[in-house]
Amino acid sequence: MRTTYEKFLAQKERMKIESGFHVDLNDLNSKLFPFQKYAVQLALKKGKFALIEDCGMGKTFQQTEWAWQVYKHTGRPVLILAPLCVSMQTIEQMKEFGYKIREYDGSDFPIQITNYEQLKNIDTSIFAGVVLDESSILKNYEGKMKNLIMEKFSKTPYKLACTATPAPNDPMEYGNHSEFLDVMTRNEMLAMYFVHDSSDTSKWRIKGHAVGKFYDFMAEWSIMISKPSDIGFEDTGYVLPELNIITEQITTPKKNNGQFWNDTAVSATTFNQELRTTKDYRLRYAADFANSHPEESIIIWVKHNDEGKALKKMIPDSVEVSGSDKKEFKEKALFDFASGKYKVLITKTEIASFGMNFQNCHEQIFISPDFSFEKLYQAIRRSYRFGQTKEVNIRLAVTDTMQNVKDAIDRKQEQFEEMQKHMREAMKRKMSNREITINENVITERNEYYTLQCGDSFKLIKEIGTETIGGGMFSPPFSSLFTYSNKINDLSNSKTLFEFYRHFKFIIPELYRILKPGRMYGIHLTQLTTGIAKDGYFSIQDFRGDIIRLFKKSGFIHHGEVTIWKDPELAAVRTNNHQLLHKTTKRDSTICRPGLADYLVIMRKPGINAEPVTHEKQGIPFDEWCQIASPVWMDVRESDTLRYRDARENEDERHITPTQLSIFKRFNTLYTNPGDVLYDPFAGIGSSVYINTLMKRKSIAHELKSSYFQLLKQNSKIAYDEVTKVQELFV
Repeated sequence: MRTTYEKFLAQKERMKIESGFHVDLNDLNSKLFPFQKYAVQLALKKGKFALIEDCGMGKTFQQTEWAWQVYKHTGRPVLILAPLCVSMQTIEQMKEFGYKIREYDGSDFPIQITNYEQLKNIDTSIFAGVVLDESSILKNYEGKMKNLIMEKFSKTPYKLACTATPAPNDPMEYGNHSEFLDVMTRNEMLAMYFVHDSSDTSKWRIKGHAVGKFYDFMAEWSIMISKPSDIGFEDTGYVLPELNIITEQITTPKKNNGQFWNDTAVSATTFNQELRTTKDYRLRYAADFANSHPEESIIIWVKHNDEGKALKKMIPDSVEVSGSDKKEFKEKALFDFASGKYKVLITKTEIASFGMNFQNCHEQIFISPDFSFEKLYQAIRRSYRFGQTKEVNIRLAVTDTMQNVKDAIDRKQEQFEEMQKHMREAMKRKMSNREITINENVITERNEYYTLQCGDSFKLIKEIGTETIGGGMFSPPFSSLFTYSNKINDLSNSKTLFEFYRHFKFIIPELYRILKPGRMYGIHLTQLTTGIAKDGYFSIQDFRGDIIRLFKKSGFIHHGEVTIWKDPELAAVRTNNHQLLHKTTKRDSTICRPGLADYLVIMRKPGINAEPVTHEKQGIPFDEWCQIASPVWMDVRESDTLRYRDARENEDERHITPTQLSIFKRFNTLYTNPGDVLYDPFAGIGSSVYINTLMKRKSIAHELKSSYFQLLKQNSKIAYDEVTKVQELFV
């Protein structure tokens, strides 16, 4: 039977609670393929789910069947939100499978559909479920539409997100899907699985050790497939013809730029200017190709309205769809192109790259390819989707002055394929019901000066006798500021501060139990900060105060504390924190703040100290006492630490941060006697044991991470050899 602590760890590990209902596969639409039935059944069982399936996998059919089953189960209607111009196509296509879908009218009609732009006018309280068709609209975490969707459907019991590319090259963007589906907020997801090494809050990456766990987390509330075999089904009928990405090099005249050749790269700020400069060359290429292939259905993707208008005049039998056109015209024009009335469609990716089916076309031209991989991917998939019978040719008109655009697209394609690979592996792990174990073997290293153990300190501390410890100084993990391992019983591996405190509260009463009355623990820590991307604002979190309050709740007395000065210039260089950089004062100095100090907080167990610390009745030398008694220690060198780089593993995200040795020396000098047994529940690479041994104190030290434990043993052995060598000299 699990203990309370093991239940807590299991709760930390637990992902998403299923809130849906079971539907037998035989009760689903018989026209669904087996893999589609599996996906719909799973989505209904979860209640809130994401279908991340490649274009042409039948998401529209699956989402409509999901909506119908939710209606049957609840007796209340379901709303489908779709991109502009997709509603009509969905209504027409689903008639073939026996579904009746109506444009939103506020009635109790079972399945209703509308476009995202109409959401602000809709009473969403009447719906039992909602489907987001092309849910990548959620990717912009500050976007008005994303915020409106979150607000409008916060209490909707059944939710389905459907897309091919929720975040084609940035896994961080999955946070908005997780939040929409009530799994975990975006900020919690960032804290749990992501890290950024500077204050450039737009750049996050998955923690090295958390890659597998992140995709396991995703596999709990989504399914990502590019073909049926990804989840164990046959690929018959889902093998696509060749896709040919053809880069059409367009050479432009030499510019007067003071060089022998034109610049070959553009930036986000010079991109549009370069498009205007090279406009005529790109348009001529597209028009010549379209006019020389009159029998082919062709899509020409443009970036600017003037490009579209010019091409419409240059290409007979073409239709242009622009943003200023009325909704009715857009829908009819796109539908007419799909049915063959027009041979050439000229439009923007923002208008027609999401949700439309253009298998009638196998030639596409991008005359203004940009840095957006998602738009390119989605646009290509209007033609290159299951059901396409011909090879698809994608022609990228790239000028000699914009070569880096294609390079960026290629790089993002590689990132997307890497994400797909990780997700397939996670789904396989989930389908094999792999269990995560919490119990681990304990490794022990022991001599007359110390007992070192590699394992969970909460479990190991229970082996220490009551009131046998004479004190000790340690540095707990600073919540998730530094995440040291992927172990679920690692305090630093916490989604939120609240979860960290819940975990730490299991250990603090044990720290109280083993400490002798009247003795002290020294706790080395710092304040924490919030950030724009994770929290939405800059602020200081009172980590120091929270730790003091947690210890006081377990019976400790706040005996004293010291502020340890840290160099803000070094911190600014190391972290690139905008709030510490001088250049920020030129932009807006109200953003800036003082640097953060470290603290040594002294917590005492009530009672009389039966073994006074008298320094052989001579006291501490006066000059040393003046240093220790100062409320601010200005002379602690940040480099006064044990070596630590050998403890870093390939998947570590940050350098571990050993505490300065002089802090241990001062704590031991003031509060402990030679021969005392001191305890460190978070021993790291062994700074406490190293100093304790040199000062002839004994140690019990616990460390969870095996690579740190190896350095803990090495550093402790160095101190032990030094002490025993001196003793041998006297003998």
